[in-house]
Amino acid sequence: MPSSLRGILLYGRIPFKIGQPKKQIVPKTVERDFEREYGKLQQLEEQTKRLQKDMKKSTDADLAMSKSAVKISLDLLSNPLCEQDQDFLNMVTALDTAMKRMDAFNQEKVNQIQKTVIEPLKKFGNVFPSLNMAVKRREQALQDYRRLQAKVEKYEEKEKTGPVLAKLHQAREELRPVQEDFEAKNKQLLDEMPRFYGSRLDYFQPSFESLIRAQVVYYSEMHKIFGDLTQQLDQPGHSDEQRERENEAKLSELRALSIVADD
Repeated sequence: MPSSLRGILLYGRIPFKIGQPKKQIVPKTVERDFEREYGKLQQLEEQTKRLQKDMKKSTDADLAMSKSAVKISLDLLSNPLCEQDQDFLNMVTALDTAMKRMDAFNQEKVNQIQKTVIEPLKKFGNVFPSLNMAVKRREQALQDYRRLQAKVEKYEEKEKTGPVLAKLHQAREELRPVQEDFEAKNKQLLDEMPRFYGSRLDYFQPSFESLIRAQVVYYSEMHKIFGDLTQQLDQPGHSDEQRERENEAKLSELRALSIVADD
């Protein structure tokens, strides 16, 4: 709802007494167009902030995952079993090598996303404070325009005496540059806000293409790394079901020991 209409609803039928003109100085269609275009940009600003925050959380989680995997493999290497069993040592060494390769590729992926996605999002978001300030200046110019228009109307309604005519002339002179200032600001925003909103696809498309390429490269490398690891660790002729049965049999043997038996 336009502010002039809100003023009428709140204060009755005499808005000029609170600095509001009777004349509709900005057509309702123009106000609706302005509110629609600015609303779209406000939504875009919020979406940009949320996307930047989510991307940062995602890359932080990716790094934490690969760093944890490396730590696990290093902990296993320090396990006494590695000193006692060469096969176990070979297996853990292969795992450690794979985890370090994974961590290196993950770091490259995160660096690429930071450079080509997160930083462009941040730069795009930094534009909005200037836009919001331009809207505030337009609103201030509109308030000044309304106040001076109401002042002109007040003198126009009075009896046309010499002093009143002089004040009317002065009020009109004060109104003219303020009106021109508002109309210029209003026109600029109405022209440029749709252009700014429409540019978002051209701006973001390279970033999202880079994000997809970074993910494709990373997971292609992970396929190779874990494929190599599987070949090193797999025992010929052993299925997952066989390994599971062997593990259950060994666990049953452990449970049969008196030191772990239930009382």
